[in-house]
Amino acid sequence: MGESSDSFLRKHWEGYKEFWKDRFSFLENYTKFVNRDAPLPSWSSSDVDEFIASDPVHGPTLKTAREAVQFCLAGSVLGAVSSAGVAWKYSRSLQGAGLSFLAGGAFGWTFGQEVANHWLQLYRIDTLTAQTKFMEWWEKKSAGRF
Repeated sequence: MGESSDSFLRKHWEGYKEFWKDRFSFLENYTKFVNRDAPLPSWSSSDVDEFIASDPVHGPTLKTAREAVQFCLAGSVLGAVSSAGVAWKYSRSLQGAGLSFLAGGAFGWTFGQEVANHWLQLYRIDTLTAQTKFMEWWEKKSAGRF
């Protein structure tokens, strides 16, 4: 009986792992950049602009993804300040206002991300591939292979 329950559980566990491995397979795109012996050197916005100008396929996608961050920041600031202001007005609690500030910032970031997704139509483009191509380009450039 112990063997059959082990095989039943093991079979379902393996199926569960395969299910989630398939769903998160896009994370493998970043493993060659995250699991490195020596980290990549930091880059500046001028380096990103150079990539955008040099790559006609992935450059505009990366530029659009960078524009989406402005929506997220605006949503985060608006959510943080407004929720902390309301909490302070009605409770006069510093801890409550602080927690409202943090939660409002997180929720505002998410709301800004949704606005950017629709406004810039990010659902139509593959931003992950553009980011990966930039990382590959930066790896080659920082190694002096250009």
